[in-house]
Amino acid sequence: MLVREFDFDLPPELIAQEPSRDRTGARLLHLARVTGALTHAHISDLPSFLRAGDLVVANDTRVFPARLLGHRTPSGGAVECLLVGRSAGREGLERQEGQDGLEGLDGKTEQFWDALVHPGQKLKPGARMVFGDGALWGEVIGRGSFGRRLVRLWTEGGRSVDAAVDAVGHVPLPPYIKRPDDSPDRERYQTVFADRRGSVAAPTAGLHFTRELLERLHAGGVETCSITLHVGYGTFQPVRVEEVEAHRLHPERYEISPATADAIARARTEQRRVIAVGTTTTRTLEAVAKANDGAVVAGRGETDLFIYPGFTFRVIAGLLTNFHVPKSSLLMLVSAFAGVEAVRQAYRVAVEQRYRFYSYGDAMLIT
Repeated sequence: MLVREFDFDLPPELIAQEPSRDRTGARLLHLARVTGALTHAHISDLPSFLRAGDLVVANDTRVFPARLLGHRTPSGGAVECLLVGRSAGREGLERQEGQDGLEGLDGKTEQFWDALVHPGQKLKPGARMVFGDGALWGEVIGRGSFGRRLVRLWTEGGRSVDAAVDAVGHVPLPPYIKRPDDSPDRERYQTVFADRRGSVAAPTAGLHFTRELLERLHAGGVETCSITLHVGYGTFQPVRVEEVEAHRLHPERYEISPATADAIARARTEQRRVIAVGTTTTRTLEAVAKANDGAVVAGRGETDLFIYPGFTFRVIAGLLTNFHVPKSSLLMLVSAFAGVEAVRQAYRVAVEQRYRFYSYGDAMLIT
């Protein structure tokens, strides 16, 4: 299958640069999988498309301010560092779950990260950086693939690295949002489910939910639960190959609690629908089921599952997702679930009707 089959004309002005004022005010396009019928609605209408007994599963990861702006030391030149994934570091130390960082030999709390740095050519191993007037320090200690660097971060004075990053970091808005982040993004780029710190990008379908909407769903007999998948920068990774099957995703960490595994097992036994909120939730559930003879079991691990047309879905019966950019792996996942031609037609209509695309855009419900 060729990547160009997932291309379409997307006017740049349809890529949302700002979130809607009201989370539930975003538009919703419903696609019926069996008939291909399309219905125009709003997120506030979601309860009317679901039914009692449905189990809605969301991703409870929390975005942290992974974009660090500072300067090189001692030269003073501007530097940008985007944290994309935790690393064991040059010593091969392993971080235990729940720790803020690793204690170095000098007693300073430190962490090791894979990062994208700018200016990359000038930031060679040994280069040092400072962020937030000394609140956080960094050093490039190695080179990685695709222009990445291994970076050591540390603080002085006893403050944890996580606390320093939260204080001085910027919200890592996606590259297609052509504006600097501002203070409202710190709240608006988090979902109502956000609980487990660890993502550099929001699971954007969850951005449409509010406490009030969840209460309405529960009142209608819809159940909810959550999984955790920490979204890496690879979610924005362009597909650079010509054939879909040759593309690879970067591994991302996930966790499924016993309570969630039990809720999914009960819903499937009782033949109730499992509705995934977003592609990250979908990949987590389907990856675990694929590895466990169709069962969603509790546990943690990593997944690099790439879902494209031809994939056999074992768990989900419905998907709420935002609209995705051309030739993206996310669009391929949606096409695998709903059918290539049905999604192609839905996207044609969405463009004609001026739906807003991607992270801060409108949504599509497929059942």
